[in-house]
Amino acid sequence: MFLEKTDTTDPGFLTAVVRASGQKTLFHCYQCGKCTAGCPAAFAMDYKPNQVIRLLQLGQKDKVLSARAIWVCSGCSTCTTRCPCNIDIAQVMDSLRVIARQEGKTAQGRRVVLFNDLFLQSVKRNGRVFETGVALSFNLRTKAPLRDAAIGRFMLRHGKLGLTPVRIKKIQEVARIFGEREKG
Repeated sequence: MFLEKTDTTDPGFLTAVVRASGQKTLFHCYQCGKCTAGCPAAFAMDYKPNQVIRLLQLGQKDKVLSARAIWVCSGCSTCTTRCPCNIDIAQVMDSLRVIARQEGKTAQGRRVVLFNDLFLQSVKRNGRVFETGVALSFNLRTKAPLRDAAIGRFMLRHGKLGLTPVRIKKIQEVARIFGEREKG
């Protein structure tokens, strides 16, 4: 895929991503492609990790924030460990997801955002995640109530999932952390 500078370039976007991710070496990427070659999720991305970095270098804010790639990234850091320029690409992808959420550009990552919200609600309520509840809520909200039912049944039978949430003892500490985060 050929990536070039267009009229929709936002030169300040790269600076904003550098500030958000702490990756000052984003400018140094010379498109060796090692990140993409090692990425286990690259097959499902519209733009490969090296292409996302190139789009950033070109200031293509709309393309980057609308890309499915930033939501498909699993954050496994394989790309990061392979980068000869020491760019933490997984951190960049994480920062891009945060920026995309702040700007309301979550269409490509709608399911990821929903899962994250349900996960955090569970942690806020119980102090830890209640996997069965998160999975059921996610499946119902995505209109696929029987998704992974066979796996869930297997895990319940082997005691890997519980039917009721387990709340931690110091739940007020978790509430305090969430309260501080919500204040800003």
